[in-house]
Amino acid sequence: MQELSTAPHPLTLLSEEETMFRDAVRDFAEAEVRPHVSEMDEAGKFHADIIPKFFEMGLMGIEVPEALGGSAGGIFLAVLAIEALARVDASAAIYVDVHNTLVNNAILRWANDEQKERYFPRLTSDMLGAFALSEPASGSDAFALETRADQKNGGWELTGRKFWITNGGEAEFFIVFANTDFSKGYKGITAFIVERGFPGFSVGKKENKLGIRASSTTELILEGCQVPAENVLGPVGQGYKIAIETLNEGRIGIGAQMIGVAQGALEAAIAYIRERKQFGKPIADFQGVQFQIAQMATDIEAARLLVYNAARLKEAGEPFAQQAAMAKLFSSQVADRVTSQSLELFGGYGYSKEYPAEKFYRDAKIGTIYEGTSNMQLQTIAKAILR
Repeated sequence: MQELSTAPHPLTLLSEEETMFRDAVRDFAEAEVRPHVSEMDEAGKFHADIIPKFFEMGLMGIEVPEALGGSAGGIFLAVLAIEALARVDASAAIYVDVHNTLVNNAILRWANDEQKERYFPRLTSDMLGAFALSEPASGSDAFALETRADQKNGGWELTGRKFWITNGGEAEFFIVFANTDFSKGYKGITAFIVERGFPGFSVGKKENKLGIRASSTTELILEGCQVPAENVLGPVGQGYKIAIETLNEGRIGIGAQMIGVAQGALEAAIAYIRERKQFGKPIADFQGVQFQIAQMATDIEAARLLVYNAARLKEAGEPFAQQAAMAKLFSSQVADRVTSQSLELFGGYGYSKEYPAEKFYRDAKIGTIYEGTSNMQLQTIAKAILR
């Protein structure tokens, strides 16, 4: 197996504290994740003992206040962690990404004090979370969801199915969206906090995926799932707003994942072309190959600046939805191009699982699909520009 370069990417607007944090996560990824990457990908299963280490590292409560068990950081630190993990394994990154940018983010913004005090000590220490919006008939049209919520016995009863739920295989905590009044359309959608052990809740089929194979993506089955009244998240009928605003931050996380994947693919290609010889010299000496590497590095740096800018805007309390969509759109396009070019630079070996190029290529594709397809990002950007 080709030894990969561990040279850090350029420091792009990072403080000393941020650099130290990024490097600590990179070291963790090298030591704890990289040795298992191929095995996990082949098996389609993440090592169960790595997830507790995410919590031990403080990576599962980055934006949560210290009083609630978190690190009291901001989304920018979450972006650095996600990028550093994705450079080694996109599956590892998505566990941290969803838990921070979707689950913790939604609870921070919309939960009442009692809910925060009840759940955050565990969400930052040992309870993995998942975000359950998608359904068989509602993907890009997320508000066409058919899961219903009926008031019964002083609480709520949820009935329906959720698809494509990241972290679904291991999560114990789910933010589930259901419609409490279909006559109101999307204004009947409400968010609920559902625990794995609630009566009527079960996890269904695990998807056998092209990429991010070690990350669990499952179906959730709600058969009259009993949810206490105190587990409504936010106001009844405001679930659509919770979903939209949470996904805006989530797109920054996906952007970070994609620049990490692209960076990992670039570093693998650089290490390979320095050692691979043709016509009596390393292929890195050929100008055509050098130009390809230069273009890949430039694209990654441009995508990184978009992602970092969106995160900085969010932290500053400025509008960021348009920039988040741009970051997600462009970084996923860059990851698609860079991983494809990396694979080609490996030649025939790029098509072999003995080298990392083909996995980076497979892992990159999801970036153009989940948490809003590229067309949905273009629509968001166009609306912001033309309003």
